[in-house]
Amino acid sequence: MVDWSGGNDRGPTPCKDAIWTCVVHAGLAEAPVYLRNRQQAEDWLITLIEAELAAGRRLMLGFDFPFGYPAGFARALTGSSDPLTLWNWFETRVEDCPETNNRFDVAAEINHRFGGRGPFWANALARDIEGLPRRKDSYRNPFPERRAVEYLAKGSFTCWQMAGAGAVGSQIMMGLPVLARLRRRFAGQVATWPFEVLDRPIAFVEIWPSLNLGQPPAGLIKDAWQVQQVALELSRLPVAELEHRLDIKAPEEGWILGVEPK
Repeated sequence: MVDWSGGNDRGPTPCKDAIWTCVVHAGLAEAPVYLRNRQQAEDWLITLIEAELAAGRRLMLGFDFPFGYPAGFARALTGSSDPLTLWNWFETRVEDCPETNNRFDVAAEINHRFGGRGPFWANALARDIEGLPRRKDSYRNPFPERRAVEYLAKGSFTCWQMAGAGAVGSQIMMGLPVLARLRRRFAGQVATWPFEVLDRPIAFVEIWPSLNLGQPPAGLIKDAWQVQQVALELSRLPVAELEHRLDIKAPEEGWILGVEPK
């Protein structure tokens, strides 16, 4: 399981609001791993996938950011409702290095295509960016505010908010390009839920650790503790229960594993 980050390099000392991962094999959890930036995380993921494929094992990789946007966005931007086409669109436009990235500029570029005041909002940079409102009061969204699953997941954030406590907009924009590259690197070996049938050795699924977990024991970093707990929970589920949770139809927006549809 992977707790992602949309920000810049977090430094050598393990800390919160960074990238954390945890692997569980046969019900036994390894120590959570701290990854200071996305470049390091991508290399770590490649190494993990290669090792699991070489061992002949199947691997479920969970990431704590949405795999799709509210209905209509992908088609309006790319001409296709296929969310995996949207992944590739972001991969060709997002520029990322440990100390800086262009996510706010990409959000503004998209906004300009739809009138210049939305769907994205919130700019955490000191410089103003034309077309990216800093606050929601000057924002106009031509698309649904939330995905269907987010109306059921109490406390979840909209995909459109790019900055602020709890916001996931930056995580999505900086995460989907990594997933697109992994799918290309391991072509034919990766299936992405719920967009594809999980009949390949590697499964990508969307998680939200805060869905069922409270606060960690004193002294533990919440992100590290959460990925370990989610990995353990999923690894211990009876097959029938896991199949039930995966039995979801959300071909465009995606879904959070563990949220029951109404």
